[in-house]
Amino acid sequence: MTDTAVLTARALLLDMDGTLVNSDASVERVWRRWSERHGLDGDEVMKVVHGRQGYASMALLLPGRPMEQNYADNARMLAEETADTEGVVPIPGAPEFLASLRGLPHALVTSADVPLSAARMAAAGLDLPEVRVTAESVGASKPDPEGFLKGAAELGVAPADCVVFEDSGAGIAAGRAAGMTVVGVGPRAAFHAPDVVVDDLTQVRVEAVGDGTIRLFVG
Repeated sequence: MTDTAVLTARALLLDMDGTLVNSDASVERVWRRWSERHGLDGDEVMKVVHGRQGYASMALLLPGRPMEQNYADNARMLAEETADTEGVVPIPGAPEFLASLRGLPHALVTSADVPLSAARMAAAGLDLPEVRVTAESVGASKPDPEGFLKGAAELGVAPADCVVFEDSGAGIAAGRAAGMTVVGVGPRAAFHAPDVVVDDLTQVRVEAVGDGTIRLFVG
């Protein structure tokens, strides 16, 4: 971006993978092994998995397979991902961005479960937000808006007053379906028409306004 967009919100809802944490190396290793086990093209699989819970990706990639198998497979995949934090690092600007949100309404809304989100945030040296919506908290994966709507409800803020930070197509679609403004982070985001796109979180500045409004300078 060359121009700075100014957005206002009363709460921010933050995806984790690709948005706060660069976990692409781990995701690639785990999902490419899964692809090989199932005779699938790894490149095609990687186009699907970002942003979704594992069982939802599996349902798209292996149509017709019983969901019980997908849930069981997903549990194994989550354990693999939690154990594999090599190369997990913060997205540039993430530490400063999270520090600027202290005392302001914000929540983590991730398709990871509690152990995976804790492991990846710790590996990246980032503190977990106090309010967290994880895989255990929802009945439907992104692109369903349930997670973002639940995050807004837990913060006591109307969906229209929330700004979402997301990197994936599924996550951007979820934020849009929730009726929220969406800031896309990183190269994947640009393909999915968020309201604003940034390369990373060094391009975001947060300012608290006295009436409870959060002002964002993006770009």
